[in-house]
Amino acid sequence: MKIYTKTGDQGETGLLGGIRVSKSHSAIKVCGSIDETNSFIGLARVENQSETLNQLLTQIQHDLFDLGSRVAACLGGSDRIPDFPQVRVRELEKAIDHFDDELAPLKAFILPGGGRAGSTLHIARAVCRRAERQLVELINSQTETDLSLELIYLNRLGDLLFVLARYKNQLDQCPETQWNVGRQDNSS
Repeated sequence: MKIYTKTGDQGETGLLGGIRVSKSHSAIKVCGSIDETNSFIGLARVENQSETLNQLLTQIQHDLFDLGSRVAACLGGSDRIPDFPQVRVRELEKAIDHFDDELAPLKAFILPGGGRAGSTLHIARAVCRRAERQLVELINSQTETDLSLELIYLNRLGDLLFVLARYKNQLDQCPETQWNVGRQDNSS
């Protein structure tokens, strides 16, 4: 099987269920942002030495493939795509609580950054938030599939990625930089 099909050469692609749409369709944008989130999580896994964290991130990557397939089937439906399990949202919430308990409470906004793994998790969070916004737009366009649970999952995932970025930076002894509101740059 060849990797290229030439079926997208005119700016269209296929969704699950056989429907062809423009590559600029909101469902394709959501799938693309989910894929980017997944890719940055994969990069964070490469930068990470914690087996527990790697297991969690690997499960999230599987979840994102499941979630993306649900989005890809949202216009035409497909009997091949199972419902997204609600337990996955609860598991994210438990992980948020677990890792957040290991951190000092936030007293100010922090700038994204830190070490390589922490910074990569911050990027994954930002892209996840984009996917979340795009999913809201897709849901508002009246899809045939109820994607409300997938929206909740992305919302919790954004929260978890923020907590994990802080946690990983703490493990790597990379201090957080607090946002200095109204900072005056006196270097000029």
